[in-house]
Order: sequence, then C-alpha cells, then structure tokens
Amino acid sequence: MRRIEVLSPAGDMERLTMALAYGADAVYLAGTRFGMRSAAGNFALGGQLESAVELCHSRGVRVHVACNAILRNDDVASLPEFLQGVEAAGADAIIAADMGVIAMAKKYAPHTALHVSTQAGVASYAAASAFYDMGASRVILARELTLEEIAQIRAKTPSALELEVFVHGSMCMSFSGRCLLSNYLTGRDANQGSCAQPCRWSYHVVEEKRPGQYMELTEDGGTYIFNSRDLCMIDHIPELMDAGVDSIKIEGRMKSAYYAGIITNAYRHAADAAMEGRALEQVWRDEVNKVSHRQYSTGFFYDKNGPGQYYDRAMSFAHCDEVAIVDSSDAEGNALLTQRNKFYAGDELELITPADKPVSFVPREIFDAEGNSIPSTPHPMMELHMKLPFQAPRYSIIRKNKG
Repeated sequence: MRRIEVLSPAGDMERLTMALAYGADAVYLAGTRFGMRSAAGNFALGGQLESAVELCHSRGVRVHVACNAILRNDDVASLPEFLQGVEAAGADAIIAADMGVIAMAKKYAPHTALHVSTQAGVASYAAASAFYDMGASRVILARELTLEEIAQIRAKTPSALELEVFVHGSMCMSFSGRCLLSNYLTGRDANQGSCAQPCRWSYHVVEEKRPGQYMELTEDGGTYIFNSRDLCMIDHIPELMDAGVDSIKIEGRMKSAYYAGIITNAYRHAADAAMEGRALEQVWRDEVNKVSHRQYSTGFFYDKNGPGQYYDRAMSFAHCDEVAIVDSSDAEGNALLTQRNKFYAGDELELITPADKPVSFVPREIFDAEGNSIPSTPHPMMELHMKLPFQAPRYSIIRKNKG
C-alpha cells in the first residue's frame, strides 16, 4: 500500500491539537516571524515551538516550519538565530521560498529537511530538479498545475524528491500567492505574511470624467471580481496518488480549530480509502460542507483556466455550528464538555469523533458545573455535563446543523 501524507495546518496550539486528534500525518506551522500568516497565533521559540514539536513527535507526527516570507534587508540579521532555533527544536522540515532563506537554511539548519514553498512557483520538472540539486527534499508545487503536468514532473524528477500539493482551502487570486494588491491598497505586504485579502472585497467602476459616481457592476451592487472559489479535492485522492503526489496539504492556518479537526478528519478517511483501494463514503464528502467555506472547485487540476471566481459574496458560509468540545467521558457516555456556541436541551446535535462517522443524538438534559439542570448553554466556554451516545475521546466535537 503506497502511503500518502495528510498535512494539516496548525495556526496555534489549539488548532495543532485538533489536527493531531483527527489523524494528521504531519502539520505545518510557523514561528512568530518569517511566515506567511503573521496574524495566526504561531509558535514562539524558547518554549512554544519546542513544546509543539515534542507533542507531535510523541504522536509520530512530523512538523514542518514555514519560513516562506520574502526576505527583506531588515530580516537578514535575525534569520540565522531563528533557523538554528528551529533545528534545535527538532522540527522535521523548513519550508522556504526565498533563495536567501534557502541558502541560509542549508548553512544554519543543515540537519533539517528543506521543503520549497509554493510561493516559489515550481511549475516544471526543470525547476523541481534544480531545487533538488540545491538540497531540497520536497517541493510544494505551484497551485496552477494540472494533474497531467504533475505526473510529468514526477516522471522527470529524481524519485527521492517528494511532491506536495494543496488539496483544500482558500485559493489566492494571484500566481502562487505572489500578490501586491494588499500592499498597494492597504500597505500590508502579502509576501511578508500580512495580506488584508482585498481580493475578497466588492468593487464598483468609476468613469474618469465622473469622479465620485460609483457604478455597479451588477444589478444589485458591487462585484467580487477577484474572489476565487475554494479548493476541494476530497473526491480525487486516487488521481493525485496516480500522478505521483506524496503529500496532500490542507490550507488554513488562519482558520478555526473546528476547521482543522473536521477537514483533517475528512481527508484522513479519504486518504485511507484511496490507499486501501476503497470507494470514498458519501459521509466524508458531506463533512467538507460542514465548515465555513466559499463555493468549491477542483482548482487547476483539471482545467488550466483555473477555479473561476465567486461573484456573489466574499463571506464564507457553513451548514453547521460547533457547540461544544468533549474534555472527557466515561464508559456510559457521561461527558464533561466545554461550550463553543449556545445550544438547548432538545436540540438535534451530532457527535464527531476521529474513528467513527458522525452520530446524531438529542440531549434531554444539560447540567452546569454545579450539577444543576439548565435549559441552554448561554455562557462562552462554560463547563457543562451531558449524556453522549457512547464514550467519546477527548477533543470529540459536538455540533448543530443550521437547518
């Protein structure tokens, strides 16, 4: 059975914990500098990153540290200490796009694997092979490639070079994330991890001789002309394996811990089915619709023209709300939980665990920390007690369909 890696996002320790609980083979995260998601919680050297690596390694999970921002002069002096710290922490790989970072990673973290970021725009076997010759053990391919092109890269590159692709999540409207729109409109540099996502904004047209007169691009308002659809390849893991992909990557270090758990869980089951030659069950296709997302597409994998734009709105939508997380439960299903959103006794809920399909149930009673019966859970992060359908492991998710 050929193995394919499920690689999950970890924006902070809570999201990391959920990715681990729901079956990630590896996680990618960043320090407090040099990553492309500066607004995520991230992991500071001197405690947080080291603890994250230790936790992952105790579960047999690999840690890839993103150092994929574009290097500026002011960054150079402090990068060696950071790279040395990443290696000392025991991280399995450093993800880099900038040639200066790649050279310095080889010098200051020589025992840590080098992965070339999608920001580098690797779109040919020549580029992939060149990075391999520079010491890279993996390239994260440009998102703009078709499956056929990926298969050609696999056929014409050293077999020791691993290929990673994004399979789920938000898509950047610019080639491999190389975008200046945020910098131009807001002064926040996307290539240094501070993207304001102006591609999600609604735009109108102004005629140069009529300043201040904003004309609608549609009949009912501005149009989201740059707003890409989200990527979803949950149905196509076998084709990705046939093309020679070694790792499937889930976008989302800025997204919720609920997202990290649910999407990791869905792709874990999809990858296992593909590796075992089984058909993917519908339940796991349904799961990707139960997190916040824009309309899905298969990106560029089957169409060089890309995923198309989503003009209706910029906001994501979801069919479910996470309402609680299981802290513990006994053999009879009596559980201690932490509230995430308000719900009521008598609501139809779903219990999600890593091992089983979602199970629907209706709690007849909810109890607070003092054991008092309560009609609902109105207080954020409150402790509560409730009977579950069966004993559920820690980090199991309780959610409510929006109907």
